Amino acid sequence: MSGSYKQLNIEERRKIERWLSAKVPVREMARVLKRSKATPYRELKRNYFVDESLPKYAGYYGAAAQLKADDRRSRQRKLIKHPDLAKFCPRDGE
Repeated sequence: MSGSYKQLNIEERRKIERWLSAKVPVREMARVLKRSKATPYRELKRNYFVDESLPKYAGYYGAAAQLKADDRRSRQRKLIKHPDLAKFCPRDGE
């Protein structure tokens, strides 16, 4: 694999959403996307929607995943520009 990492785009996220509902194996998703098999696994773990008050809507949604990813990237850029804000912003997953 190359040294740089290219973010998933909305089309790739929508493909993952369709493949997940069609029960396509994650390894096959990675092969078709020409990515490491870890990429779809991480994507599903990071952007899987769960709300205890709406359990029937739990799942992976490509458009929602794109919004979450965009939010994370913009927040990280702001923290790089203004390191003093980092102490007030909890990290994802904590």
